[in-house]
This record gives sequence, C-alpha cells and structure tokens, in this order.
Amino acid sequence: MSTLRELLVETPSAAEPPRVTPIREPVQRKAVSPTASVHEDQIHALVQQLFFRHESRPVRHVGFAPVEASTATATLCIEVARALAEEDRYDVGLIDARPDSIPLQNQLQIPSPNRTEATWPIAPRLWMVPRQSWLPDACEQRLTDRNLSRLRELTTEFDFSILWCAPVSWLTASIGQTCDGLVLVLTANKTRRLVAAQIKDQLSKAQVPLLGTVLAERRFPVPQGLYRSL
Repeated sequence: MSTLRELLVETPSAAEPPRVTPIREPVQRKAVSPTASVHEDQIHALVQQLFFRHESRPVRHVGFAPVEASTATATLCIEVARALAEEDRYDVGLIDARPDSIPLQNQLQIPSPNRTEATWPIAPRLWMVPRQSWLPDACEQRLTDRNLSRLRELTTEFDFSILWCAPVSWLTASIGQTCDGLVLVLTANKTRRLVAAQIKDQLSKAQVPLLGTVLAERRFPVPQGLYRSL
C-alpha cells in the first residue's frame, strides 16, 4: 500500500497496522503545549510529504476519506488546508465533497454568507467551498457526470485543494476520480489491516490513486499530564 513515508519519528507498536502515518489528536488549549506542538509538526510533515515530495507527478488536489464511518476527519482537512495556506504562496480550497453529512462549514463552525453556494475566504489564501457550489440540494442522493465535472472544475480554481470525503464507497471512488487521488484515514485500534487492503484493491480497480494512509485517534503512550511537566 502506498504510504506517506518519513512522517513519524517513532515506530508504531506491533499491534498497529504497518506502514501507516499516525496523526495524533490535537490538544485544545490556548497555550501551546508540547503535545499540540508535536501535532502541528506532524501536520506540516504530512503536507510536505504528500504535496511536495512526489517524484513521479505533482499532487495538488487530494481527498481525505475515512475507512470507518465514525471517524471524524473535518478537523484534519482544515488543518492540512491551513498548513498549505500558511506557506503564503498558494491559494487553497477546502472543499465539501461529502453529500451525505452535515455541511462542512457547520461541522467546523465556520460562519457562512447568505449565498451558501458561493465560495468565500476563511483565512488568508484559504477558501471555503460548500457542497452547493457543485451539488444542488436536489441531487444529494445521486451524482451525475455534470456534478463531478463541476467538482473537478472547482479544484482547478486553486493551487491546492483539500476534499472532505465520505467514508470509502462507490460514491467516494467517483469523487476520487475528480482529483489527484485519495488519502485513507484509518482509525487506531479499530481499522483492520485486511479491510484496508481490500479497500486498496477496490480503489485500484476503480482507477483511483491511493496517495497514502493516515492513522487517526492514536493516543500518546505517556499521560498528557506528564508531558506538561517536562
């Protein structure tokens, strides 16, 4: 399975799937803690590895799709998008490519303008792209070639785009064909290696490039209180 190499400085334990890039959950604090700093470093490392170190072809438009329906990926997507925008050289689109869920701007509590079908800036060089900009409300349960063509057009309006995708399914595979490929978000202690391998094969048959895997919901092996005392 294609992976994002050299992202971690530590080796995953034997009980976890091999060749997986862990992304730890952020610590929600105003002050920068050691654990939050590590998380930010990992996000920036992920961005560098995913977008700037591909030797075969450039990668600019990427969908993040969880394997488990219960795995939250909205925060991961905006963190990756913000890290790209903070380079201050690229225009970045954060695209809601998930038809079957609460809108991404609502998930992230991002204020929206009155015309929700329009794209709007949410940070310097970072734009929110709501699903209504490519998928009318009446089409939420079915995707047409016209919908997918519009989604592909939206990605090309930005130097980089991050697509927030639904859990892997035929619908996700169709959306994955509109961008450079998908990153699978696995869940620590939940996603089985066999399931991940089967999904890899299914994406390959659908001609959707698998750009790598990210491990979500992984915990630090040392209690957070001990980190704060270091």
